[in-house]
Amino acid sequence: MSVLSYLIDFMQDIESRKSLKEQVPLEFNAFCAFVIGFIPIRSKTRESYESAFRCHISGAFAGKQVNEVTKMEIQTLLAPLKPQVRAKVLAILKTIFREAVLLELISVPPTLGIQNPAPIVQMRKFLTWDELKGKDFGRYTPQIRFLALHGLRWGEAVVLTADDIRDGRIYVNKSIHGGTKSQSGNRVVPLVGDFELFPKSPKTLRKVLDPHGIHIHSLRHTYAYILKSQGIHVTTAQKLMGHSDPKITMAIYTRVLDNEIDNAGAVLRKLFD
Repeated sequence: MSVLSYLIDFMQDIESRKSLKEQVPLEFNAFCAFVIGFIPIRSKTRESYESAFRCHISGAFAGKQVNEVTKMEIQTLLAPLKPQVRAKVLAILKTIFREAVLLELISVPPTLGIQNPAPIVQMRKFLTWDELKGKDFGRYTPQIRFLALHGLRWGEAVVLTADDIRDGRIYVNKSIHGGTKSQSGNRVVPLVGDFELFPKSPKTLRKVLDPHGIHIHSLRHTYAYILKSQGIHVTTAQKLMGHSDPKITMAIYTRVLDNEIDNAGAVLRKLFD
Protein backbone atom coordinates (compact mmCIF):
# COMPACT_ATOMS: atom_id res chain seq x y z
CA MET A 1 0.00 0.00 0.00
CA SER A 2 1.34 3.43 -0.94
CA VAL A 3 1.66 6.23 1.61
CA LEU A 4 -1.08 8.16 -0.22
CA SER A 5 -3.45 5.18 -0.10
CA TYR A 6 -2.73 4.71 3.58
CA LEU A 7 -3.45 8.38 4.31
CA ILE A 8 -6.70 8.25 2.34
CA ASP A 9 -7.85 5.14 4.25
CA PHE A 10 -6.78 6.74 7.53
CA MET A 11 -8.76 9.92 6.83
CA GLN A 12 -11.80 7.93 5.74
CA ASP A 13 -11.60 5.94 8.98
CA ILE A 14 -11.51 9.17 10.99
CA GLU A 15 -14.52 10.53 9.11
CA SER A 16 -16.48 7.31 9.59
CA ARG A 17 -15.76 7.40 13.32
CA LYS A 18 -16.85 11.04 13.51
CA SER A 19 -20.13 10.17 11.81
CA LEU A 20 -20.65 7.51 14.46
CA LYS A 21 -20.25 10.09 17.20
CA GLU A 22 -23.82 11.26 16.74
CA GLN A 23 -25.12 7.70 17.13
CA VAL A 24 -23.16 6.44 20.13
CA PRO A 25 -24.72 6.39 23.60
CA LEU A 26 -22.87 8.40 26.25
CA GLU A 27 -23.93 6.34 29.27
CA PHE A 28 -20.91 4.16 30.14
CA ASN A 29 -22.51 0.70 30.09
CA ALA A 30 -24.38 1.41 26.87
CA PHE A 31 -21.22 2.84 25.30
CA CYS A 32 -19.26 -0.29 26.27
CA ALA A 33 -21.87 -2.54 24.69
CA PHE A 34 -21.74 -0.39 21.55
CA VAL A 35 -17.93 -0.53 21.30
CA ILE A 36 -17.66 -4.26 21.98
CA GLY A 37 -20.21 -4.89 19.25
CA PHE A 38 -18.52 -2.45 16.84
CA ILE A 39 -14.77 -3.11 16.97
CA PRO A 40 -13.33 -5.68 14.50
CA ILE A 41 -12.43 -8.66 16.69
CA ARG A 42 -12.94 -12.42 16.43
CA SER A 43 -16.28 -13.77 17.63
CA LYS A 44 -14.58 -15.72 20.42
CA THR A 45 -12.79 -12.58 21.61
CA ARG A 46 -16.07 -10.64 21.49
CA GLU A 47 -17.77 -13.29 23.63
CA SER A 48 -14.87 -13.14 26.09
CA TYR A 49 -15.14 -9.33 26.27
CA GLU A 50 -18.89 -9.49 26.81
CA SER A 51 -18.53 -12.07 29.58
CA ALA A 52 -15.78 -10.11 31.38
CA PHE A 53 -17.82 -6.92 31.03
CA ARG A 54 -20.91 -8.52 32.59
CA CYS A 55 -18.95 -10.12 35.45
CA HIS A 56 -16.50 -7.39 36.39
CA ILE A 57 -17.28 -4.01 34.81
CA SER A 58 -20.97 -3.35 34.24
CA GLY A 59 -21.92 -2.75 37.85
CA ALA A 60 -18.98 -0.51 38.69
CA PHE A 61 -19.87 2.54 36.62
CA ALA A 62 -23.63 2.14 36.16
CA GLY A 63 -25.35 5.48 35.54
CA LYS A 64 -22.11 7.30 34.78
CA GLN A 65 -21.33 9.01 31.50
CA VAL A 66 -18.21 7.93 29.61
CA ASN A 67 -16.45 11.19 30.45
CA GLU A 68 -17.23 10.85 34.18
CA VAL A 69 -15.25 7.69 34.89
CA THR A 70 -12.03 8.46 36.77
CA LYS A 71 -8.66 6.77 37.04
CA MET A 72 -9.17 6.29 40.78
CA GLU A 73 -12.46 4.47 40.18
CA ILE A 74 -10.80 2.16 37.67
CA GLN A 75 -7.95 1.40 40.07
CA THR A 76 -10.49 0.65 42.81
CA LEU A 77 -12.29 -1.75 40.45
CA LEU A 78 -9.05 -3.53 39.48
CA ALA A 79 -7.47 -3.79 42.94
CA PRO A 80 -9.28 -6.91 44.28
CA LEU A 81 -9.16 -8.87 41.01
CA LYS A 82 -6.82 -11.79 40.45
CA PRO A 83 -3.85 -10.86 38.21
CA GLN A 84 -5.03 -12.61 35.06
CA VAL A 85 -8.61 -11.30 35.44
CA ARG A 86 -7.23 -7.84 36.20
CA ALA A 87 -5.15 -7.92 33.01
CA LYS A 88 -8.17 -8.84 30.90
CA VAL A 89 -10.45 -6.23 32.48
CA LEU A 90 -7.82 -3.53 32.07
CA ALA A 91 -7.29 -4.49 28.43
CA ILE A 92 -11.04 -4.16 27.80
CA LEU A 93 -11.20 -0.79 29.55
CA LYS A 94 -8.23 0.48 27.54
CA THR A 95 -10.03 -0.57 24.36
CA ILE A 96 -13.23 1.17 25.47
CA PHE A 97 -11.53 4.45 26.31
CA ARG A 98 -9.34 4.32 23.21
CA GLU A 99 -12.50 4.36 21.15
CA ALA A 100 -13.89 7.18 23.30
CA VAL A 101 -10.79 9.23 22.47
CA LEU A 102 -11.07 8.46 18.76
CA LEU A 103 -14.72 9.53 18.84
CA GLU A 104 -13.67 12.73 20.64
CA LEU A 105 -15.84 11.98 23.65
CA ILE A 106 -12.83 12.40 25.94
CA SER A 107 -9.36 13.82 25.40
CA VAL A 108 -7.32 11.64 27.79
CA PRO A 109 -8.23 8.04 28.70
CA PRO A 110 -8.53 7.47 32.47
CA THR A 111 -6.66 4.19 31.98
CA LEU A 112 -3.50 6.09 31.02
CA GLY A 113 -0.61 5.04 33.25
CA ILE A 114 -2.36 2.01 34.75
CA GLN A 115 -0.11 -0.99 34.24
CA ASN A 116 -0.98 -4.61 33.63
CA PRO A 117 0.29 -7.06 36.24
CA ALA A 118 3.09 -9.40 35.24
CA PRO A 119 1.62 -12.47 33.50
CA ILE A 120 1.21 -15.52 35.69
CA VAL A 121 1.74 -18.89 34.06
CA GLN A 122 -0.18 -21.69 35.70
CA MET A 123 2.35 -24.44 36.25
CA ARG A 124 0.50 -27.48 35.03
CA LYS A 125 1.73 -30.97 35.59
CA PHE A 126 3.40 -32.18 32.43
CA LEU A 127 5.35 -35.16 31.17
CA THR A 128 8.86 -34.95 29.80
CA TRP A 129 9.33 -36.40 26.33
CA ASP A 130 11.01 -39.50 27.78
CA GLU A 131 8.00 -40.05 30.03
CA LEU A 132 5.45 -39.34 27.33
CA LYS A 133 6.95 -41.45 24.54
CA GLY A 134 6.80 -44.52 26.77
CA LYS A 135 3.03 -44.26 27.23
CA ASP A 136 0.32 -45.73 25.06
CA PHE A 137 -2.59 -43.38 24.40
CA GLY A 138 -4.38 -45.81 22.12
CA ARG A 139 -5.52 -44.65 18.70
CA TYR A 140 -4.67 -41.04 19.55
CA THR A 141 -1.01 -41.66 20.41
CA PRO A 142 0.16 -40.02 17.12
CA GLN A 143 -1.85 -36.84 17.75
CA ILE A 144 -0.70 -36.53 21.36
CA ARG A 145 2.95 -37.04 20.40
CA PHE A 146 2.53 -34.53 17.57
CA LEU A 147 1.36 -31.82 20.00
CA ALA A 148 4.22 -32.57 22.38
CA LEU A 149 6.82 -32.43 19.59
CA HIS A 150 5.55 -29.25 17.92
CA GLY A 151 3.91 -27.14 20.63
CA LEU A 152 0.74 -26.34 18.70
CA ARG A 153 -2.43 -25.44 20.53
CA TRP A 154 -5.25 -27.91 19.92
CA GLY A 155 -7.22 -25.21 18.08
CA GLU A 156 -4.29 -24.75 15.69
CA ALA A 157 -3.62 -28.45 15.17
CA VAL A 158 -7.24 -29.41 14.48
CA VAL A 159 -7.37 -27.22 11.34
CA LEU A 160 -4.01 -28.29 9.93
CA THR A 161 -4.05 -29.73 6.43
CA ALA A 162 -1.39 -31.30 4.23
CA ASP A 163 -0.98 -27.92 2.50
CA ASP A 164 0.24 -26.43 5.80
CA ILE A 165 3.10 -28.93 6.02
CA ARG A 166 5.88 -28.68 3.44
CA ASP A 167 9.64 -28.61 3.16
CA GLY A 168 10.06 -29.98 6.66
CA ARG A 169 8.07 -27.17 8.23
CA ILE A 170 4.61 -26.55 9.67
CA TYR A 171 3.07 -23.21 8.72
CA VAL A 172 0.72 -22.15 11.52
CA ASN A 173 -1.57 -19.31 10.40
CA LYS A 174 -5.09 -20.21 11.56
CA SER A 175 -7.09 -21.86 14.30
CA ILE A 176 -10.52 -23.36 14.77
CA HIS A 177 -11.66 -19.85 15.78
CA GLY A 178 -10.40 -18.28 12.54
CA GLY A 179 -7.13 -16.49 13.17
CA THR A 180 -4.45 -17.58 15.62
CA LYS A 181 -4.62 -16.48 19.25
CA SER A 182 -2.47 -13.43 18.47
CA GLN A 183 -0.25 -12.12 15.69
CA SER A 184 2.63 -13.99 17.32
CA GLY A 185 0.65 -17.19 16.79
CA ASN A 186 1.41 -16.97 13.07
CA ARG A 187 4.66 -18.89 12.93
CA VAL A 188 6.73 -21.62 11.31
CA VAL A 189 7.62 -24.73 13.32
CA PRO A 190 10.12 -27.46 12.31
CA LEU A 191 8.41 -30.75 11.47
CA VAL A 192 9.94 -33.54 13.57
CA GLY A 193 7.16 -36.12 13.67
CA ASP A 194 4.33 -37.60 11.65
CA PHE A 195 1.04 -35.75 11.28
CA GLU A 196 -2.37 -37.39 11.45
CA LEU A 197 -5.69 -35.59 11.39
CA PHE A 198 -7.08 -34.59 14.78
CA PRO A 199 -10.52 -35.39 16.20
CA LYS A 200 -12.90 -32.47 15.83
CA SER A 201 -13.59 -32.15 19.54
CA PRO A 202 -10.93 -31.65 22.25
CA LYS A 203 -13.02 -33.82 24.58
CA THR A 204 -11.65 -36.90 22.84
CA LEU A 205 -8.03 -36.13 23.72
CA ARG A 206 -8.98 -34.90 27.20
CA LYS A 207 -10.58 -38.26 27.94
CA VAL A 208 -7.40 -40.05 26.89
CA LEU A 209 -5.07 -37.72 28.84
CA ASP A 210 -7.09 -37.46 32.07
CA PRO A 211 -6.01 -40.87 33.48
CA HIS A 212 -2.39 -39.65 33.23
CA GLY A 213 -3.19 -36.46 35.16
CA ILE A 214 -2.35 -34.10 32.31
CA HIS A 215 -4.26 -31.79 29.98
CA ILE A 216 -3.99 -30.93 26.30
CA HIS A 217 -2.24 -27.67 27.17
CA SER A 218 0.28 -29.64 29.25
CA LEU A 219 1.68 -30.90 25.96
CA ARG A 220 2.84 -27.36 25.14
CA HIS A 221 4.81 -27.45 28.39
CA THR A 222 6.34 -30.74 27.25
CA TYR A 223 7.39 -29.00 24.04
CA ALA A 224 8.84 -26.06 25.97
CA TYR A 225 10.81 -28.45 28.15
CA ILE A 226 12.14 -30.25 25.08
CA LEU A 227 13.35 -26.92 23.70
CA LYS A 228 14.91 -25.94 27.02
CA SER A 229 16.66 -29.28 27.56
CA GLN A 230 18.10 -29.13 24.03
CA GLY A 231 19.58 -25.70 24.63
CA ILE A 232 17.18 -23.73 22.40
CA HIS A 233 17.38 -20.05 23.34
CA VAL A 234 14.30 -18.64 25.07
CA THR A 235 13.70 -16.02 22.35
CA THR A 236 13.64 -18.77 19.71
CA ALA A 237 11.33 -20.81 21.94
CA GLN A 238 9.00 -17.81 22.22
CA LYS A 239 8.66 -17.67 18.42
CA LEU A 240 8.21 -21.43 18.09
CA MET A 241 5.48 -21.47 20.75
CA GLY A 242 3.71 -18.36 19.44
CA HIS A 243 3.86 -16.42 22.71
CA SER A 244 3.23 -12.69 22.35
CA ASP A 245 4.91 -12.02 25.71
CA PRO A 246 8.43 -13.42 26.29
CA LYS A 247 7.74 -13.41 30.05
CA ILE A 248 5.34 -16.32 29.54
CA THR A 249 8.03 -18.39 27.79
CA MET A 250 10.57 -17.42 30.43
CA ALA A 251 8.23 -18.49 33.23
CA ILE A 252 8.03 -21.97 31.69
CA TYR A 253 11.77 -22.09 30.94
CA THR A 254 12.71 -21.27 34.52
CA ARG A 255 10.69 -24.17 35.89
CA VAL A 256 13.09 -26.70 37.37
CA LEU A 257 12.38 -30.42 37.74
CA ASP A 258 13.84 -32.55 40.53
CA ASN A 259 16.18 -34.38 38.18
CA GLU A 260 17.69 -31.07 37.11
CA ILE A 261 18.57 -30.30 40.73
CA ASP A 262 20.17 -33.74 41.03
CA ASN A 263 22.08 -33.20 37.78
CA ALA A 264 23.30 -29.81 38.99
CA GLY A 265 24.48 -31.44 42.22
CA ALA A 266 26.37 -34.10 40.28
CA VAL A 267 28.11 -31.46 38.15
CA LEU A 268 29.12 -29.41 41.21
CA ARG A 269 30.43 -32.47 43.09
CA LYS A 270 32.79 -33.23 40.22
CA LEU A 271 34.54 -29.95 40.96
CA PHE A 272 35.61 -31.34 44.34
CA ASP A 273 36.45 -34.91 43.31
